[in-house]
Amino acid sequence: MSIQVLRALKNAWASVPRAALGNLVAKLLIVALGLGITVLVARQGPRVQGAFALFVAVESVLLTLFSGLGLWLARQMSRQQAGQAVHARLMLRSVLRAALGLGLLASGVLLAVSWWADKMPYAQLWLLALAAPFLLLVPTATGLWLGQGRMWPLNAAQVAAPASVLSGLAVAWWFSQGAERHTSTVLVVLMAWVSGKSLVAVLTAIYALNDADRRDEALAITTDAPSAVWWNDWRFVATIGVTNVISLLNYRASLFLVERFHGLGAVGTYSVAVTVAELLWLLSQSVTVSAYSRIGNPDVRIASSMTVQAVRINVLATVLAAPILLVLATWALPEVMGPAYAESVAPLAALLPGVAAYAAASSLSAFYTNHLGRPHLSGAIAGLSLVVSFGLGWVLVPSLGALGAGVSSSIGYIVAIIVAYAVFLRQARLPVKALWTPALTRL
Repeated sequence: MSIQVLRALKNAWASVPRAALGNLVAKLLIVALGLGITVLVARQGPRVQGAFALFVAVESVLLTLFSGLGLWLARQMSRQQAGQAVHARLMLRSVLRAALGLGLLASGVLLAVSWWADKMPYAQLWLLALAAPFLLLVPTATGLWLGQGRMWPLNAAQVAAPASVLSGLAVAWWFSQGAERHTSTVLVVLMAWVSGKSLVAVLTAIYALNDADRRDEALAITTDAPSAVWWNDWRFVATIGVTNVISLLNYRASLFLVERFHGLGAVGTYSVAVTVAELLWLLSQSVTVSAYSRIGNPDVRIASSMTVQAVRINVLATVLAAPILLVLATWALPEVMGPAYAESVAPLAALLPGVAAYAAASSLSAFYTNHLGRPHLSGAIAGLSLVVSFGLGWVLVPSLGALGAGVSSSIGYIVAIIVAYAVFLRQARLPVKALWTPALTRL
């Protein structure tokens, strides 16, 4: 049986674009840097780790709320790959301006929240307010390369951000040696986070503009060439933003439940379990990003075939990796991060089944958004998962703590992915057995 599984995994991988390998290497670097960040912060104590996790969750809400600009640009570039010439620089410039404007608007909201808040990390959101206009540049600018299927500049931008943050956090860790773990330590950590990411964001936007210029010149595209404008598709952009926020809350709402009932220390240990569990999505994200432009092909046969192939390898790889990850984490978490993080193991075990099943979600979401142009389907699936996991969490977390959060999240993922499969098969006009029968999707 194991030989058959390995053969199926090999066949599925052979059908995925080779760009996935480069993106996987980049993801491995990102994960290594991310784990370095987690270790440096976690060793400051569970309360500091908890405050940091909640701060990053708020930042992620900001980034995903306005992520529609970058995905709109990626969709336009995917169409160009299918033969429709477009003026890349004009489109990129317009979405970058929009990102700056929306970032300034978000800054005002964050400053107001910081002014009224009286506890960590919400009182420190003024730091995020200062960086907000710049942070939105990366997910917007990288839409240029995502739609073209060009992995190396996309990978470089994704790796540079955690690398710069880790450098800053290493300095913060050295600075705080011997100091009491209190608000000032959290402040130094958060300053290192936002300053590193802001620097990379500005550099990414500048490079993307120059790259768009070179691309237009190489294709002899002049300013007279047709150029789509994002505000004509503002409903699409807004829907993506709302959908992605719902998806993010699906992943992070449990953190706020744990804080509500058990405090920052419990959030610190649970957030480490979440971080480790989501390592299973390393390969699935790489496969989806590398296949994104082909999944967006207007031909439903090409798009659905690529989606199914990506789903197969995503699920097979995560199911095989989950028990290995749990065994390694059982030893590594208390040894590397400290004895307090032994409490992360039980919620990690509860999370892994749902996280493994949900590995298919990124490819299915790409089909809904990039091929169908219906991002609200992704939002509905994520919303279902959020309702199930949050509802169960409200019941289980008060008594079971982080373990209850892990169980409820895992059940939410499994319920939602079953529905997501059904929606995809209906839209692609494929039978259920197409998911495990390659002959039905072979072009």
